[in-house]
Amino acid sequence: MEILVVAVVGLLTIAFTTSLAPRLRIAAPLVLVILGLAVSLIPAVPEVTLNPDVVLEGILPPLLYATAVSTPTMDFRRDFRLIGGMSVLLVAVSAVALGFLFTALIPGLPLAAGIALGAIVSPTDAVATSIVREVGVSPRITSVLEGESLLNDATALVLLRSAVAVALVGQREAGQVLGDFVWSVAVAVVIGAVVGRLNLLVRARVSDASANTVLSFAVPFLASVPATLLNSSGLVAAVVAGLVTGHGAVHHIRPAHRAAEAVSWRTISLVLEGSVFLLMGLEMTAIVADLGGSSLAVTGLWVAFVGLVAVLGVRLVYVTAVLVSLNRRQRRSGDLRERLTAIDSRLTELEEAAAREPHEDDRHRRGPRSFASMRLRVTRKQYDLDYFDAAPFGWREGGVLTWAGMRGVVTVVAAQTLPTSVPHRSLLVFVAFVVAASSLLLQGGTLGLVVRLLRPARVSPEDLAAENERLDRHLRAAAFAALTEAADPEVAEQIRRQVGRIARPESAAPSRARVQEVRLHMIEAQRESLVQARDAGAFSSGTLTHALAALDAQQIALEMQREADVREAEEETGEAPEDVPDDGAAPDGELSDGEARDGELPDGGLPGGGLPGGGLPGGGLPGGGLPGGAAQDLAALDDPERTT
Repeated sequence: MEILVVAVVGLLTIAFTTSLAPRLRIAAPLVLVILGLAVSLIPAVPEVTLNPDVVLEGILPPLLYATAVSTPTMDFRRDFRLIGGMSVLLVAVSAVALGFLFTALIPGLPLAAGIALGAIVSPTDAVATSIVREVGVSPRITSVLEGESLLNDATALVLLRSAVAVALVGQREAGQVLGDFVWSVAVAVVIGAVVGRLNLLVRARVSDASANTVLSFAVPFLASVPATLLNSSGLVAAVVAGLVTGHGAVHHIRPAHRAAEAVSWRTISLVLEGSVFLLMGLEMTAIVADLGGSSLAVTGLWVAFVGLVAVLGVRLVYVTAVLVSLNRRQRRSGDLRERLTAIDSRLTELEEAAAREPHEDDRHRRGPRSFASMRLRVTRKQYDLDYFDAAPFGWREGGVLTWAGMRGVVTVVAAQTLPTSVPHRSLLVFVAFVVAASSLLLQGGTLGLVVRLLRPARVSPEDLAAENERLDRHLRAAAFAALTEAADPEVAEQIRRQVGRIARPESAAPSRARVQEVRLHMIEAQRESLVQARDAGAFSSGTLTHALAALDAQQIALEMQREADVREAEEETGEAPEDVPDDGAAPDGELSDGEARDGELPDGGLPGGGLPGGGLPGGGLPGGGLPGGAAQDLAALDDPERTT
């Protein structure tokens, strides 16, 4: 009963804190840590100790998986060199540098144990990075910080394991450490990719939304457990499975299932994130009690303060060096654009020549797929250059990247994995806890202020409006092509008449089911066009995410209406819904106010707003986007290049 009461109180605390934190203008994780620290000081509250295995194997895999599923793989790919460097090289340099520092500050601490502590406090925390999303930084900064925090745990844990082995057993070759790291990452990537792909294939065949969501709960553990058993990184395996799932879900998982899964995972992530931050604060009493004396506590506070300053200093130096390299590459982007344009022109010439003069031996002839693949690579690179030009990294962005690298619960639980035979273990655990807690409270609490002072570049409303208009044209073209190719003339004409609410004075209207089927086909065509645009990098990830969500919403609404029609037909008449006409007209064949005549377009779009077949309803994307129910006209259907 006591455990149940504690769990209920914890859930209520997380819920109320999440609701009240925005009003207080403080990130909810910070409030939970402070609450945990305050409660741990109450004498009647028993000591709380986190089981590191429970956190590393039971809580972090689903949290990292959920973050990876929602991470745009397009942005991840674009900055992978930066993310990889910060996940591997920065963690390794920080661990070694801090190792020498801790050895100098703590008398009698072996260098290997110092490096172990350096590895513990070096990685940024993926859960703590959730604070970054609330302060309004650019999507590129958020993407880099999330990518870094998702992958750097593998580097830190391998270094920690190797340093502990040296501290307890003796000398260890550098080649062994490198081999452990390569094995840990490579095996985890393979397992995560396989599990992610199988997850998509299996769930594509599950028709029940609840069962589909339950299957998704098992995926992070299906990836992390085998990886852990093979002495590789279970956390990286869960991340890779999440990236593969997030990238392929739009093709394999139904919109209604994706919507149900997203809501469920948001709830689970809220509970798990809140729990780890609350428990992190509650642990303070147990960690201090294990220290054994006030003199050691003072030493630990001093070492933790110096360590936090040092880890931020190393991060600042690394980020500065990276920015210099990025700016040098940025200055060469003009030459690269010219080369890409020349390559694109050459591809066009080769494609035309191949079409005119087929090679005698088809085995040596480049087919359409080959040309399409090469053109996609060129187009993707051109869009990548546009992305880097629109969201450059200067000293302002570098300052945010440095200050936003917070430590968190991973640092605390990694410290608690230290064997009891490691010299000064209790002091090392205390230092790690203070570094993590002070990093969260100091950096997280002032991150909003730092962003306001540095004023990093953000996407301008004008650029966002221009991108939304370009997306509007893109979706119209896809809808027009699908309507022209897939629909028979009668259904196509009916959809056009529904756009203008024009009555059918003569022949009977096509059935509602037939019209709905065509609309669903148009939505699918628009979705496929957005996926192709995503693969090429034609639009920002945020714009594409909103557009895909709008298409999913319209498809879910149409499918629900179709199911309702089926039930109604079966209950009332016993007839199939195909027998129910759907003229979409005003009563008695008359035109209501604002309707069009003779094929002209009114001011109203399809019923419910948005593009035919599923544009962006309800006002479209932020900053302009697709007008809801007021942008589409008949001319736009017949001429997709025309805009309102």
